[in-house]
Amino acid sequence: QVQLVESGGGLVQAGGSLKLSCAASGHTFSANAMGWFRQAPGKEREFVATINWSGDRSYYADSVKGRFTISRDNAKNTLYLQMNRLKPEDTAVYYCAADRHLNPPATINDYDYWGQGTQVTVSS
Repeated sequence: QVQLVESGGGLVQAGGSLKLSCAASGHTFSANAMGWFRQAPGKEREFVATINWSGDRSYYADSVKGRFTISRDNAKNTLYLQMNRLKPEDTAVYYCAADRHLNPPATINDYDYWGQGTQVTVSS
């Protein structure tokens, strides 16, 4: 059974940094594209960043480009999201997701597995 467990969320002041982790088990992590998504209260879940199976290709939402970095360690079956220069509008529950293909899927609905999420709160 595929399990994705996020960690690293918390409360941080605007301008600060956090690093999220997503520990994966139950599937061939190194053969899967992975992504980070977030959902703020009252809003739909939105794309943040995605990375291909080998980690040499990544894509970001315009709202986080230049501030967030997605990475992966296939030896540790772990996905990361380094978040710098955080803003209050980054406040949300952050989810990691896995797709059974090597490269990121086209839409959020195409991801096959999801974690339970970790709360990130940025105070102004």
